[in-house]
Amino acid sequence: MVKSSHEAMHRIFQKEPGIFTRTFRSLGIPFPETVDVGVLTTDLTETEPLERRLDTLLRVETAEGRPYLLAVESQGRRDPAKRSSWPYYLAYLHAKYGIDPVLLVVCQDEATARWAARPIRVGPPEWPSLTVRLMVLGPHNVPVVTDPSTAARDIPLATFSAITHGKDPNAAAILEALASALKTLDEETAVIFGELTELGLGDSPAAHIWRDLMAVDLSFFRSESSQRLRAEGKAEGKAEAVVQVLEQRGFAVPEEARDRIRACADTEVLGRWLARAVTASSVEDVLA
Repeated sequence: MVKSSHEAMHRIFQKEPGIFTRTFRSLGIPFPETVDVGVLTTDLTETEPLERRLDTLLRVETAEGRPYLLAVESQGRRDPAKRSSWPYYLAYLHAKYGIDPVLLVVCQDEATARWAARPIRVGPPEWPSLTVRLMVLGPHNVPVVTDPSTAARDIPLATFSAITHGKDPNAAAILEALASALKTLDEETAVIFGELTELGLGDSPAAHIWRDLMAVDLSFFRSESSQRLRAEGKAEGKAEAVVQVLEQRGFAVPEEARDRIRACADTEVLGRWLARAVTASSVEDVLA
């Protein structure tokens, strides 16, 4: 079962794809400025029974007029099977769309990030036919944002920093800076980034720190949906939050879909639906 923390790690790029360009520019890799982004299907299945599916796939339009595909994979641990899947993703995307693809792997621990960053060579050692170089973001290279004013200038990046460094000993300072920065936003936007942060932190100790901050430091968020959202482990509250987020984004939620959401008692499933509700293009995409 895919955890809600996994969902948040890649879905933040759908909410704010500019994080990709800004982060790698800070690392000295001059990607062109993003001017537009389109969300593409993540299904890379060719024939049954083999199914291959990315976490997030975006078509990025640049100021230079040279688009590229940004595929994002959230990786929680080492998985040897990915060493064969990732080259396939890149080759398939290039063949299907005719556009240069970039595969970004996001991790929450440095060991997994450094494992993912190793080049993948396909072919005999005497003549490798293909060498795959992934772009990797993790605790080893994502900026640590502990200054509230810095966080306020780029809240999506500060949110991603908080999620990525959730296991860092300095996590409390990072979360405090983000909580302070969220006070500069309107309530709806702040709730979205606040919930993305909580989902991304999963069941880590940092998640408990974040819930305390949201309950105390952000006491000005008092809408019914946000109070229910912060009720730990209550499926009823999370189900109502999914409906509320969809309605706040302007979607008409059919009665059948509303009943299905409210009847769900699995908090992991509800967490995934909530993460999808932030960026999905339809109610059907949330429940797919």
